[in-house]
Amino acid sequence: MKTVSVFSLLTASASLVFFMGGAQAQSLQSALAQAYAANPTLNAQRAGTRANDETVSQALSGYRPNISASASISAERDFTKSLQGRRSNDTRFPRGADITVTQNLFNGFQTANSVRAAESGVLSQRETLRDTEQSVLLNAVTAYMNVLRDAALLNLQKNNVEVLEEQLKQTKDRFNVGEVTRTDVEQANSSLASAQSQRVAADAQLKSSVAVYRQIIGSQPKKLQPVKLPRFLPKNQNAAIQAGLANHPGITAALHAVDQAAMQVKVAEGALYPTLNAQGSFSHNYEPSGAKMATSASIGAFLSVPIYSGGGDYSKIRQAKELLGQARIQVDVNRELVRSNVIQAWGSLDGARGEIQAFQAAVNAQGVALAGVREEAKVGQRTTFDVLQQQQLLLQARASLIQAQRDQIVAAYTVLSTIGKLNATALGLKVARYDPTTHYNQVRDKWIGTDIPDGR
Repeated sequence: MKTVSVFSLLTASASLVFFMGGAQAQSLQSALAQAYAANPTLNAQRAGTRANDETVSQALSGYRPNISASASISAERDFTKSLQGRRSNDTRFPRGADITVTQNLFNGFQTANSVRAAESGVLSQRETLRDTEQSVLLNAVTAYMNVLRDAALLNLQKNNVEVLEEQLKQTKDRFNVGEVTRTDVEQANSSLASAQSQRVAADAQLKSSVAVYRQIIGSQPKKLQPVKLPRFLPKNQNAAIQAGLANHPGITAALHAVDQAAMQVKVAEGALYPTLNAQGSFSHNYEPSGAKMATSASIGAFLSVPIYSGGGDYSKIRQAKELLGQARIQVDVNRELVRSNVIQAWGSLDGARGEIQAFQAAVNAQGVALAGVREEAKVGQRTTFDVLQQQQLLLQARASLIQAQRDQIVAAYTVLSTIGKLNATALGLKVARYDPTTHYNQVRDKWIGTDIPDGR
């Protein structure tokens, strides 16, 4: 089906006085690229993903030694008095330092399973980031189309006011020569007042949409270009459902969450295993009282076998198993949610397509009817009220067509969102792609340091 562009009628509306005259036209692609790069919600989620990367480094620390050092110095003073009355005092400063190195050799595989759990958590967080990217881009599409629609509607209302002003002038002229009555003049006045009120409301709605546009995309809209349907939509609803079940980040994130929960069960079970540590220490102490220095070093292995800890470890295992069951159920929940969203989005797309055809036909028919009513009114076969009513019907048909065209574009991009294809790569946005693996690789095996990779 050939889609009527929104906006052949309405491209001019994007150059309303509200917008910056002479400014370079802005396409949907450029607006989406701007939102992808600068939207605060998306950037906040990226920061959260980077923070989550550190959980792997924290889990890996279980493989690494713990090193601690301590030093001490104290002051001692003794006061003595002999039987002969002699007094004496003695001041000493004992001091020492030691260093201890502890290396875990076995802890019931808790470290290994903690690393695997953290890695699954990182993968899940990346899918959550991908889902946030889709939401932000869909919001950007909606904001773009809302501004384009509302600018077009405001343009319609302005044109309607101009037409009704001319209609009122002609009606007054005809009243002055006795062709119509005072009633015709008042009907024209009433229609003009109503149109002026609708123009004010349309202007307010446009300003509201512009505010949302700025919030999501990060700049004022300029001369917005017409939008076409994306070319890579699924062929039918069933294909869309299959694509959604296979690609949607909400499902993939839930699957990784299952892996993470399974590893947490093993981590909890590891608390029931023995723990084996190797420990080495070195100390150096000086005792002024004996005028001696003592240096010692030791190395050994320490085995700890848990017997009973009040039942807390068993409770944690049971809790982890329940959370694993919950994570598995959540996968099914997300699958059904994706299926439902795909069906709803596809239904909206089909509905908008049908409405466009119907409203386009209505616009054509109402335009012909208005021209006929005007000609009939000139020869007295129609009243001023008939002309005004037909003018209103044409206005409503045009407004409905604009709304349907906006709905079709938004529904199409909603379908892409529900199947996991609304992202910078699939859309071909000309913007530097954010790669979450870059930060992950920078911090995963970092042993020391408080500076984060970007220098903050």
